[in-house]
Amino acid sequence: MPAPTEHDRCQYEVEKELAARLRASKREERTELFKTLYGELFRRVPEHIRLTRRDTPDQSHRAVQSRLRLLRPSLTPDTVLLEIAPGDCRLAAAAAAMVSKVIAVDISDQHDPNEQLPANLQLIIYDGYDLAVPDASVDVAFSYQFLEHLHPDDVAAHFEMVARVLKPGGCYIFDTPHRFSGPHDVSGLFGYTLDCLHMQEWTYREMISITRRHGFTQAYAFRRGAVRKSAFLNALNLALETLCGLLPASLRRPVCKRLFGSVTLMVVKAA
Repeated sequence: MPAPTEHDRCQYEVEKELAARLRASKREERTELFKTLYGELFRRVPEHIRLTRRDTPDQSHRAVQSRLRLLRPSLTPDTVLLEIAPGDCRLAAAAAAMVSKVIAVDISDQHDPNEQLPANLQLIIYDGYDLAVPDASVDVAFSYQFLEHLHPDDVAAHFEMVARVLKPGGCYIFDTPHRFSGPHDVSGLFGYTLDCLHMQEWTYREMISITRRHGFTQAYAFRRGAVRKSAFLNALNLALETLCGLLPASLRRPVCKRLFGSVTLMVVKAA
């Protein structure tokens, strides 16, 4: 791994300070904090990659297609899809051509106002907690690289919210960084402890345990971009993860960057 630059150090120190503020916050404070925290980060770190990186149309297309690969087998013309934290809404717009309705929910509107959203795509801006979507009205929920940003105290509420809006037998597909190959934020340049704006990173086993506590009775891992519904393959995935967990951190991280870059799961609500 290359040595951290002075810019890396600056970003690390700022994110560490902001993350400590976020970790210490109460729920009623976080609604306002979410609105200002990243703005402060970008003011203090003007060279942050999220400000300087400009994806080409081809890169954006490939990113959308990669995520659609996870979703497409679960979508039908009758599907109601909920995307959590849709960002620029390009994935939601692409999925809208395949389903009955897409509901995209976020704490801010980040889509390009020059890009018209499809008629069957509803964008809801909410406070991160109280979502005005009816109970049991969604077939498939989806989030990508989102769960790691949740405050630890908000994880249970998030899965309860998703379970509430899903129909019986509906599924939640999500991708979040794997703990064994992290930290995946700038903390990873300085050690093995999550100090910055990834609040948590999980293993498959940990995430399956969490979802089972909130009404999801089945869990299937994705490997090589496809969901694996074989009980044997899912058990093998957990066994391999357990073996990796026995490795020292200095060896575990490089090994798991190849094997477990993220936790990518489909979890199914009880029918």
